[in-house]
Amino acid sequence: MSPKTSAPYQRVLIASANPLFGQGLEKMIQRQWKNPQLEIRRVASNEAVLSEMQSWSPDLIILDYDDKAISRAEFLQEFVTGEQPMQVMLVSLKSSGAVVVYDRRTMTPAQAEDWLNLPKFSQTTSEHFPLQRRSSMKHFVIVGVLIAAFTGLIYFLLSNIPLLPIAASVQAQPIDRLFNLHFFMISLLFSLIVVFLGYSLVVFRQKAGDDEEDGVYIKGNNPLEIIWTIIPLGIVIYFAYLGSVSLAETRRADPQALEIKVVAGQWFWRFEYPDYGIVSNAMVMPVNKQALLKLTSLDVIHSFWVPEFRVKQDTLPGENLVRELRVTPTESGEFKVRCAEMCGTSHAYMESLVKVVTQAEFDQWVQDQLAALGTDPVARGEVWARNNGCLSCHSVDGSPNVGPTWKGLYGLTHELTDGSVVTVDDAYLLTAIINPNAQVPKGFVPGVMPQIYKDTIPEQQILEIIEYIKSLK
Repeated sequence: MSPKTSAPYQRVLIASANPLFGQGLEKMIQRQWKNPQLEIRRVASNEAVLSEMQSWSPDLIILDYDDKAISRAEFLQEFVTGEQPMQVMLVSLKSSGAVVVYDRRTMTPAQAEDWLNLPKFSQTTSEHFPLQRRSSMKHFVIVGVLIAAFTGLIYFLLSNIPLLPIAASVQAQPIDRLFNLHFFMISLLFSLIVVFLGYSLVVFRQKAGDDEEDGVYIKGNNPLEIIWTIIPLGIVIYFAYLGSVSLAETRRADPQALEIKVVAGQWFWRFEYPDYGIVSNAMVMPVNKQALLKLTSLDVIHSFWVPEFRVKQDTLPGENLVRELRVTPTESGEFKVRCAEMCGTSHAYMESLVKVVTQAEFDQWVQDQLAALGTDPVARGEVWARNNGCLSCHSVDGSPNVGPTWKGLYGLTHELTDGSVVTVDDAYLLTAIINPNAQVPKGFVPGVMPQIYKDTIPEQQILEIIEYIKSLK
């Protein structure tokens, strides 16, 4: 004699405040199932049905859809977020008396009674949920593999496309590490969005014969919302920590650093070496030796930026607003310093040469600079003109520029913006340098030339610049 098997569903919960509704359904189920082990409970409030769902875990819940005492939204939220295999039947006694089961099928009461036939009901519930879990797990595994593959591919592309110039300083290394980590996070987030979206569009698109009714309304999911808040917050905090560590690395000081004073002006760079008494319009640095750059501006805000060094620092006008930047070049060669702050008409052309050389070559350059000064006032004037950025606005070959060309300037007769006429002599040139708005030549805009040279260029150097201008016939 074979052992007697019991029906797989023994627990049914009927949720309704209407006693006729509950009693009628209870009798119908008992008559239909004929299961002596069947247990049926009836509840009449929202709190009771939610409590029974969690503590008793019924196999089937029959809910009075028209009962206002039971919140359908709260009930369905609890139902869809639970893990226990469970079926729900929503029954309405109004109008057509429709019956809706958990998968949104709509039936007449007669069809529902037939559907409650035990073998069919058992097969639907006991087999559907494990299959659904296995199917969901399959999708998650596929999506996970696709996300990993796409992340790796995108990160590989971002890492191998030359988005940045070479890293030519010690300070560039922590910055590039941070860049690479950002590239990875960008790749991961992009893959998460695109893969989930693309997979859903392809796999879960509507097919012929699919149910076209709306899905179950879900109002919030606290655990999920906590997770997607805490994880991004943790990532942001971690990146903030890495940023502070990288910043500290770029500011690590070397007591033997070479001091260079960087002076920015419209639209030139000047580099002063106080240890050697040298002023240059190009910045020359020994490789593998830290340079302490002390940056200031003569007029407006500029920004010192050598892309290969990665670091950047604004230069501000004012003696009390000197900024410091430390750079340790690791690659010999020639680079360009650019102004990275909009500063006026010729901002785009505000560039100067940065040359990284060996220590021996740097020492030789220092000797050459000192020797080049000599005693000839014309040669010295040319050096001062270049180092102070004069040749950024004035040409020496007759070509037009922001200011008048210096070629053949001395001895000319100029008509000024006020209609008067002057002869370009030593006195006029001296006034034009120390007080440029006093006598502006016709055709040129007042206020363009900085009015700072009286205080920033020694008088002897100004006189030697005038000698250089006089020599340009």
